[in-house]
Amino acid sequence: MSAETGPVSTEGRDEHVRRVRLPADRRTPAAARAVVRSVLSEAHLDDLANEALLLTTELSTNAVEHARTELDIEVVADRIGLTVTVSDFASGPVEELIVGVRNDTTDIGEVSERGRGLLLVDHFASRWGTTYLPTGKGVWFRLDRPGAAGNGPVPRPEAASAVTDPTGSDSSAPSAGAMSELMQTTPDPYAEDPLPDFATSLLTRVAEMVGAAGGVVHLDRGEGQGRQVLARYGRQPRPGTELLRVPLTVHRPYSGELELDAAPSAYARPLAVLTAERLSLHLENDRLRRADVRRQAWLTFLAEASELLAQSLDVELTMALIPQLVVPRLGQWCAVHTTDEWGRLRLAAASHADESMLPQLDAVLRDTGPDSVQTRLREASRNGTQTPLGAPMEGFAVPLIARGQRLGTLAVGRHQRHRHDPDEVAVLEDVARRAALAIENARIHAERRRVAHTLQQSLLPPVLPVVEGIGFAAEYVPTGDDADVGGDFYDVLPLPDGRWLVVIGDVSGKGVQAAAVTGLVRDVIRVLVGDGKPLPEALARLNETLCERGGGRYCTLALAAVRPGDDDQLDVSLHLAGHDRPVLLRSGGGADFIGTGGTALGLLDSIASPTAEFPLDPGDALIFYTDGVTERRRGRELFGTDRLREAAAPLAGYSADVVAARLRSTAIGFSPETPRDDIAILVLRNDAA
Repeated sequence: MSAETGPVSTEGRDEHVRRVRLPADRRTPAAARAVVRSVLSEAHLDDLANEALLLTTELSTNAVEHARTELDIEVVADRIGLTVTVSDFASGPVEELIVGVRNDTTDIGEVSERGRGLLLVDHFASRWGTTYLPTGKGVWFRLDRPGAAGNGPVPRPEAASAVTDPTGSDSSAPSAGAMSELMQTTPDPYAEDPLPDFATSLLTRVAEMVGAAGGVVHLDRGEGQGRQVLARYGRQPRPGTELLRVPLTVHRPYSGELELDAAPSAYARPLAVLTAERLSLHLENDRLRRADVRRQAWLTFLAEASELLAQSLDVELTMALIPQLVVPRLGQWCAVHTTDEWGRLRLAAASHADESMLPQLDAVLRDTGPDSVQTRLREASRNGTQTPLGAPMEGFAVPLIARGQRLGTLAVGRHQRHRHDPDEVAVLEDVARRAALAIENARIHAERRRVAHTLQQSLLPPVLPVVEGIGFAAEYVPTGDDADVGGDFYDVLPLPDGRWLVVIGDVSGKGVQAAAVTGLVRDVIRVLVGDGKPLPEALARLNETLCERGGGRYCTLALAAVRPGDDDQLDVSLHLAGHDRPVLLRSGGGADFIGTGGTALGLLDSIASPTAEFPLDPGDALIFYTDGVTERRRGRELFGTDRLREAAAPLAGYSADVVAARLRSTAIGFSPETPRDDIAILVLRNDAA
């Protein structure tokens, strides 16, 4: 190796040239290494990288520490080697640069403390030398591949002071290869979350291009976790270091920043901006993808919430379900208030993510002071608009409005770490609309159920009469939909001739129309038999009435007139109009059907209702029933008349109440399903001692 003081021409070579001006900054050696590394990569001189980077570091560090001016770095590479020139703008003789004797030893450790950079150059470089310019001075070194001829290019004096080439092009810009690698870096399409690796790759490439000592990408997705580190390169910046910061151009709720611990240069910021823009594009795609996934999740949530709310037709259960749907997914706490007929709010249900906070929440919600939550809730209910809630239970309230009627308010507390975002507010407003509709539907159903129950009770006798020697008992089970009125009915009433009339019937269909026809049948029978009409004539008159006013509905009917007979017997006169034959249960055991079927009422102009007369001995019972008993289903299997007779046979000797209750239990227990039709059982028993 040799030291020279004169330059050698470089014309006519196939060269890679890079020139850049760097500030007098502690990060300048890293930037200089980045320039040298990029040229080595372009010229395929990676085997010279260790020596070239070591000498570049030493010369740039020496210039920063002693010259304390800006530096010009020139890198020239060809097929066989590399030439690097480091020039400063400080005045002074070159002896200040060349300090210490020439290193002729083979031990690099035998160097003086001052001038170590030039001694390292002297030890590793194929050639090296100094340049003299009016603006300053510089040192260059040449590294050749092993076995190559030592006649590679060295810098010209005029080149060492320039940062641009004679054509005026920016030779300080990164190489085309480095830019291509930066632009072609893409996320892994098969990774579950490719952004961290993609951001790290981009950050690493741009940091190496600008010679940054470190860098970091911060990202806040707006999920309440604050700024998180998405990617990191190199070491942490030292306190007080001025960093190159570029914000990421993403839409809310995303926000972020790219930071580089790099020396200021002509291309550092543009490259950082370019990198930030590329990363922002993929972050925006990620935001849109996550937003779409989140919206799909909200749609699924709303669909499930609607299904759950629609399944409940009980007002109290519906209101208790609403806070369970909201907490903790949409807030820390939730409270449902309903308004009474005077417009006063009443707490219906509340829930908190932390159950230990429920007493405090309840106390806050019940406070009625001027600045209380109650005041804000009344405002929300009165104005019909969303209203914010202040401390200590921060959140907001939305009115519950269904079909134009204000039902109350839905209050929701904010999340523990962040406020509700616009999507969550929209979802909560949608939940409030669906909840209000569910509450209104439950109230309507409750009112229908109350009306149906009242109407049904009006069609049945409140109590059965108590008659000496005759036992009466009845069981009635309404259909599973208790908001509908069934067509089954029964009655026991006295006749003018001293007999008792037992009546059981079934009007076709359900609902208000069926109930109206049932009431008509019941009242017409009472009027006709009360006037002393014979039972066959009463049935004929009733048939005419149904044909005229029944609205197309028909009725099956069983009538039994009972009077005390001889020897403690009961004389029974049975008339069937299309109704199932009753079961005659003998006191000594055995059960049989009795009577002859006739014509249902309301179908034909004339009817047949044969009369069957027979005695009931003491202890005998006559069991009447409707088709809700015999047609009760278990899958495809019917309860049937035979099973009814078999169930009644063991009940011989029991009182009318026991017989009716046992048969009801047997019919209900036949199937786990709720009854699809009304069940009516009426028992007449001879209780003579």
